[in-house]
Amino acid sequence: MERRPGQLSGGQRQRVAMGRAIVRNPKVFLFDEPLSNLDAKLRVQMRTEIKRLHQLLPTTTVYVTHDQVEAMTMADRVVVMNGGVIEQAGPPQELYHRPVSQFVAGFIGSPAMNFLPAQLASSGKGLAVILEDGTSLAVPDARVNEYARHAGKSVVFGMRPESISDRQQRPGLADVEAKIDLVEPLGPETMVYFSIGDANLCACIDPECGC
Repeated sequence: MERRPGQLSGGQRQRVAMGRAIVRNPKVFLFDEPLSNLDAKLRVQMRTEIKRLHQLLPTTTVYVTHDQVEAMTMADRVVVMNGGVIEQAGPPQELYHRPVSQFVAGFIGSPAMNFLPAQLASSGKGLAVILEDGTSLAVPDARVNEYARHAGKSVVFGMRPESISDRQQRPGLADVEAKIDLVEPLGPETMVYFSIGDANLCACIDPECGC
């Protein structure tokens, strides 16, 4: 209260600007990277506060950000743009589980989805994804009809880091053998980096796996 805006830090100026916008009771809020000048801890705090305000105020909010974590945690509806063109729009979980393009699949999710070149081949009554090293991964029965027309084609196979598990944790699933290059323990989860062919991959696994 004792300082003019020019005497405030960048993060403080952003918060003052947001407060000045809110008290005007506008019909639409337009937030353009409002948390970009904040440190990590304050960023999380303000993200929660903005979402709380959005729930209290009956005002449409357009929030522009390059941070997909902010988009996923704050939005009722996410619009992913690439080069000025809308790639996909929908609820956050829809974009996460059913991306319509490789760009959206790689943008939504942290860590980002792994991509590997592969072949889609017929396998008995079903389909299988054949990786560069010859590993065969069966396509779930629920997806066979959807992908059957692409059998015999080269494809890009995407695996989310959190969908990769240690064999001891989830026995009975498809096995992929790989040499571990790097392990990053993060407390509640562990990042494991490895390679299959020329592709570098990341797995997000339980820290109790013993890697």
